[in-house]
Amino acid sequence: MDTVVHYFETIPSLHRTLILVGGLTFFWLLESFIPLFSFSYKKWKHASLNIFFTFTTIVVNFVLAFLVVWACDFTTEHKFGLLHWLPLDGWFFLIFGLLFLDLIGAYFIHWLEHKVKWMWQFHIIHHSDKEIDTTSANRHHPGESIFRLAFTILAVLLIGAPIWLVFLYQTMSVVLTQFNHANIKMAPWLDRTLQWVFVTPDMHRVHHHYRMPYTDSNYGNIFSFWDRIFGTFMSAPNEKLIYGVDTMMDSVKTDSIMELLKKPFTKYIPSPQYPEEEKL
Repeated sequence: MDTVVHYFETIPSLHRTLILVGGLTFFWLLESFIPLFSFSYKKWKHASLNIFFTFTTIVVNFVLAFLVVWACDFTTEHKFGLLHWLPLDGWFFLIFGLLFLDLIGAYFIHWLEHKVKWMWQFHIIHHSDKEIDTTSANRHHPGESIFRLAFTILAVLLIGAPIWLVFLYQTMSVVLTQFNHANIKMAPWLDRTLQWVFVTPDMHRVHHHYRMPYTDSNYGNIFSFWDRIFGTFMSAPNEKLIYGVDTMMDSVKTDSIMELLKKPFTKYIPSPQYPEEEKL
């Protein structure tokens, strides 16, 4: 436990970069060997657009990192938050902290993005990807990156997370997000087993189906059981999934960086529709 705390308390920026790049590289290669879908897209062209948005996410997080550090320092100095008020220690402290950072900083904000119109205008950039692979993981508008970071800070303040716990959570979040967006074919028994605790590719790709109610399901990021607890879990056969958003399927707009950057400030596009007869 002390080793974990010390490492993530002092984790070098180089290590965090290597984890991000290493995860992308690993799942990218894995997609080449055991792909689930054989997309007709140009893989490098598709990746370049998504990596652009990955870069903007990194920039937003780097520029605003001081706010996360401030929040961690404040809660530690003033013993503020659930982790300081509850009799937790050691691994219980770590597990409880990870659970609630994931609940507030990932599940809740993700759910909110689907329910609040102006947030959906930003989040639709992520859903507009019609060929989901591991590079899709961080396809987020810079504006969305800001309010996702804001909810991470909110989570830190509510539970009183120290900086090492936040770095551990962010590391797990990066790797698990790359994993559950990866276009890889897993043995059904393995996916089902992992799915009891973690969000898996088979679980998350349902969320990227182009129509409701599947788009409004499976919001989880690291842990899968939040969706079961809050009744937002759904399953669907892989072979019937169509990626994208049914109200935004024009490739001219979904494959253009400038069009995607402008999207939140243009005409509102509603959430996907759901014709009953097309239930999967």
